[in-house]
Parts: sequence; C-alpha cells; structure tokens
Amino acid sequence: MKILVTGAAGYLGAILCPRLLNDGHKVIAYDNLMYNQLSLLDSCVDKNFELIHSDVRNHKNLKKYINESDVIIPLAAIVGFPACDGDRKLAKQVNYEQIKFISDNTSKDQKIIFPNTNSGYGVNTGELYCTEESSLNPVSYYGITKCDAENYLLDSGNAITLRLATVFGMSPRMRLDLLINEFVYKALTDRYLTVFEAKNKRNYIHIRDVIETFIFMIDGYDNFVGESFNVGLSDANFDKEQVVDIIKQYIPDFEVTYSEYYKDPDKRNYLVSNEKIESTGWIAKYSLEDGIEELIKGYKIIINNDISHFRNGFPIAYGQPT
Repeated sequence: MKILVTGAAGYLGAILCPRLLNDGHKVIAYDNLMYNQLSLLDSCVDKNFELIHSDVRNHKNLKKYINESDVIIPLAAIVGFPACDGDRKLAKQVNYEQIKFISDNTSKDQKIIFPNTNSGYGVNTGELYCTEESSLNPVSYYGITKCDAENYLLDSGNAITLRLATVFGMSPRMRLDLLINEFVYKALTDRYLTVFEAKNKRNYIHIRDVIETFIFMIDGYDNFVGESFNVGLSDANFDKEQVVDIIKQYIPDFEVTYSEYYKDPDKRNYLVSNEKIESTGWIAKYSLEDGIEELIKGYKIIINNDISHFRNGFPIAYGQPT
C-alpha cells in the first residue's frame, strides 16, 4: 500500500516510517522540517520512500498526496498546551483544519488512522477509569483541537482514532517535554527534580508499542473502522510520585522535591481502561521499566548535545505560581 504520513520526521513518524518501509509499503513522508531534524536520513536509501518538504497548511499540495494514498496517518500537530496556547490560530489550522481537510478529501476506499490523546479526558479525579464511552472534557486548547478533530473523523465514519497515553521512549527525533522522558533526563543530568501536583494520575505507553498499534490497525482496518481506542499500559496508571519511585530504582542518587507552591498548568488527572483494544488481541510489549532503561542508555548519547530542539513546550515538571 501507499501510505501518507504527515509530520513524518517527528517523534512518532521517525520510527513509524522505517517500520512501514520494512513491511514493504510505499511511504510518502510529508513534513515541513521545522526543527531541521535529520530523523529520516536512514530511510532515503529505500526506493519506496518519498519525502515531501511541505506544510500541511498548503492544502493544494496536501490534496495531491492524499489522492495518491491508500492510507493516511496524520501525525503533524502543534503538540502540548504551551505551544498551542502560544499560537491558537496555528494550533487550530494544524490540529483541526488539517484533519478536516483530509477527511473531506478522502474516499470510502481510503483509510485514516488518527492519533488523539488521553488528555481529552481532562480531570476525572483519578479514581474512575475512563473508557472510550467516557465524555471528553479537555482542559487545554491542545486537547480541544485534538478532540474536535477526532469527533469530526468519527462522524465521517471512515477513520480509526487512537487515544494515546503519555508516550515515552527514545526516537531519532527525541522529545523531552513528555513526562517520563523529562523526568529521567533531569534525574540523570541535574540529579534533581521538582514535581508539582504529585498525586495527579495518567496512563503511559512506550513509543514502539504506539508504532505497532498503527500497524495493527492498518492490518485489521475493516474490523475497527469508525471506532476509537485507548492505547496504553493497563499496569501503568501512575501518579507522578509513583513514577519517580520507579525511576529511583534505576537512578537512585537524585533528589526530588514535591512542591505545593507552584501548580502544574497541565491539570489532567485520570485513570484509563485499555480493555477495549486488549480484547482485539492487541498486546503491549514494553513496560515502563523497559523504557527507563532504554532512556538511560539513549541519554548517554545525546547528553552533550544542544537539547533545545527536543522540547515542544515547557518541561512538564515546571509549573506556574499559585
């Protein structure tokens, strides 16, 4: 199949594209390369790989490649609440209008697999499990744009949406604004971590399990089309203090302060059920502990590099004055 991946050089795309090529698919990697990333260099040797250096807001160009594709995986997004709040117009154009345009310009014979986020569940006290039937109440503009896009796709009836837990793990286009990635990096480099809203809970998933979920959905598309799925580790609904305790098993010599003076702008607090996707035969392979060990090894490689381009927003550990 020919598969269009927007945001192809990003955190997920940098692993997804080579994985699709490995399965023999033709990949159209569509990205504006806004971070000057080099994450897809290894894919250039593959004759089934095509890079389109363009912006998803260029609808005329995007439509050309939509028309050529059997599957569309729209990864391009303005990610996280700081970046979205900083430019709401851009966030709406990329996170919602791109998806609407793709949906409006695909036929019933084409497949769309869209990554949403668990953050749409907002603040659900962290006591009740959120299922795919739970109401979406995003607390950030990022969550609003992603959930609006999901709703539009599901109303069309021609897409699968994946509500991803907070992703962790190494990628050629690394991100340090994701909670596990950030905490492990700070524990290694600063030997100090300040945590806000320590009892707020969320679910987690390894990046390579996310990639295999896309493959799983491509292969079983006809069985799952029109549905949304939570994608996370059922044994990893943790609050931040629990995450720190697990990291300390691998990096014991860092200090941590649990602060009540500052508040985390990211207010999400929920438990997530992954029972629906697990009932299909989908299985996650990587544990939180696997990811921490991987991150420790990976950070030894990048630790002396300029990491500013690895952040899509403010570090999650940071907060705002009360």
